[in-house]
Amino acid sequence: MPSTVSDNDNVVTLVDVAVDVERVSVLRGLDLTIAAGESIGVVGANGSGKSTLLRVLATLLPLAGGYGRVLGAELGTDECFAVRPGIALVGHAPALYPRLTLGENLRFLARLTGRRERAADEALEAVGLARAVDRRAEVCSQGMLRRAELARVLLSQPRLLLLDEAHAGLDKASISLVEAVVERVRDGAGASVVVSHDQPRLRGVADRLVEISGGQALLAGEEVPA
Repeated sequence: MPSTVSDNDNVVTLVDVAVDVERVSVLRGLDLTIAAGESIGVVGANGSGKSTLLRVLATLLPLAGGYGRVLGAELGTDECFAVRPGIALVGHAPALYPRLTLGENLRFLARLTGRRERAADEALEAVGLARAVDRRAEVCSQGMLRRAELARVLLSQPRLLLLDEAHAGLDKASISLVEAVVERVRDGAGASVVVSHDQPRLRGVADRLVEISGGQALLAGEEVPA
């Protein structure tokens, strides 16, 4: 279905999107646009489709209906393969090899993306894990793994950042890291989508809130209350 809106300047454009998961309707009639340099917070009840939305934006789920474009690639086409390196999805489970150290995990990513291996150590240092470079991921705490995931984002420099329950596993001293990482993406003219059950914490990272309810995105465009 052709787009009915101009999406040349948007990082994300979804128009009347429908998504089924295992033959169950999860999203229906969903419209959403996200501009470069923008960060949105996503809230909603358990099972409302927040994580499904992130997977759609990561180009990992097919559409049952509607039209979508992410980073210029039309969803459901081979164009998506070219833009996936510019998308960082931080989900509930860490995207780390458990038997590798944190340093080895990040250096491997650096090599895959054509970056200096030293940049991996710098990213870990930026999130407070300089002393844990040689610790295997399988023996790290949940908080350390979460910080390592944020280091992965800093290293990969995505144009679209997708954070699922961004603050989960982080102590109070580490909460500001989420804000810093989102700001780094914003500074690179990228966009962020931050899912959280903790709505007050979204105030520090989101320009506006979107509530997923009944398979649709509601309150889009409403500014986060001060």
